[in-house]
Amino acid sequence: MTAPAVTPHRPGEQVGRDGFLQSLHAEWTKFRTVRGWVTGMMAAALMMVLFALLAGAGGDRKGSPPVPVGPGGGPVTDSFYFVHQPLAGNGSISVSVSALKSGIPKGPGGLRPGTVPWAKAGLIVKESTRQGSPYAAIMATGSHGVRMQDGYVNDTAGPPGPVSAESPRRLRLDRSGDTITGYASTDGTKWTKVGTARLSGLGSTARVGLFVASPPAVGGGGTAGSVSTATFEDLRTQGGWAGGNWTGGQVGAESPGFAGYPDNASGSFTGSDTRFTVTGAGDIAPAVRDSLPTGGHLRDLLVGTFAALIAVIVVGALFITEEYRNKMIRLTMAASPRRSRVLVAKAIVLGAVTFVAGLAGAALAMTLGKRLAEGNGVYLFPASSSTELRVVLGTAALLATASVLALSVGAVFRHSAGAVTTALVATVLPYILNAIPFVPASVSKAVATVTPGAAFAVQQTLVPYDQVASNYTPYYGYYPLAPWVGFAVLAGYAVASLAVAAVLLHRRDA
Repeated sequence: MTAPAVTPHRPGEQVGRDGFLQSLHAEWTKFRTVRGWVTGMMAAALMMVLFALLAGAGGDRKGSPPVPVGPGGGPVTDSFYFVHQPLAGNGSISVSVSALKSGIPKGPGGLRPGTVPWAKAGLIVKESTRQGSPYAAIMATGSHGVRMQDGYVNDTAGPPGPVSAESPRRLRLDRSGDTITGYASTDGTKWTKVGTARLSGLGSTARVGLFVASPPAVGGGGTAGSVSTATFEDLRTQGGWAGGNWTGGQVGAESPGFAGYPDNASGSFTGSDTRFTVTGAGDIAPAVRDSLPTGGHLRDLLVGTFAALIAVIVVGALFITEEYRNKMIRLTMAASPRRSRVLVAKAIVLGAVTFVAGLAGAALAMTLGKRLAEGNGVYLFPASSSTELRVVLGTAALLATASVLALSVGAVFRHSAGAVTTALVATVLPYILNAIPFVPASVSKAVATVTPGAAFAVQQTLVPYDQVASNYTPYYGYYPLAPWVGFAVLAGYAVASLAVAAVLLHRRDA
């Protein structure tokens, strides 16, 4: 490798602001005149684009069932067993839920009794059976008491406690125009208002009735399909009901977010008049990565960050260790006796160059990758323009800060191999651990909290929901820290390492 040029120090030269600017110019001159370092930065940007193109072109979902979208524009899961009649105009419906039992697969063809915390059984008002259509529901759940939900993302808690024959939950929904109000009671006499929802575009006639949903049970880093059965008693209706027989069926049977029924189980309802037994599966909720495994998100298109990170770490370490290897560090220190100023100048030049390269690579990767993925029919979880901007800027800042960390480690070790290895272990190893699906959730969350790998939170675009049980781990794109808080963890390591390097640089001979 060609030795970097060094601007000599002249006697009598100012060592104040002008001296720092000269140090900055000298370090920039060194960087741009070493072809390998410039090539490394270009390679980092190009690798991000290349991986994005491969990710965008790698999936072909043309002809797949469309992903249902809710009133808010986000993807939803809208699959459940529905026993309903039309309600024209205003009216009300009430029922007592006296049992809610769930089954989870224990092996091929078998089910075992189990608790599905967000299994749901209750009353629902829905614009139509079309997936994603507006709705409001009041329900008893497996472990979260009575809830009122609407719009797929809104969840209001009602009276707590499980359902049983000894402790049934009486539920009621009232419709007045577009306004739906949910109530709960233990005796059918004293009612507690749980919540109110306004359903824009509900129409004069809505589908109203009983429903049962049973989302997949979460455990062991994966999910298992479940099925739930509820007993409804003392069904009462008032208002503009059409009368006649109740109609039952599975909503969203062909939806990409519906995992289906376990083997030897299916949706059904039995009974008539005032008492029904209903079995169902699925969920009515915002979609998450578990419930929409075919969906992609922006982090998938930026998988090349891993390769770019390796490249900028190598360049960052070599930016100072090469001077120790070829003894040019002595000339650098002679030209600028304030050693910490040299280190800061190197960090600024390296960080700025890496940020620009990362910014170009991330912006191109996201733009081209999205175009290819959507052209192949892949559904991408939506992200606002401000979120996309944060992801691009955050990825560039992540790479820049990691390169400064590698520079600091290089100043401490003075040898390329040790510096590169240490920096890679600190930043790349956490990424690898979080990319392994069977790493325990507690371990992956700890890694994404206390190590420099926490900075990958800047690429998060998915939103966790309290009312949806899921694997909210870094592997699935959910980080325990907020985006910029995660980045601050890496920045803290970089600043601390830079401080240690500055102290050692003053104490040791060049």
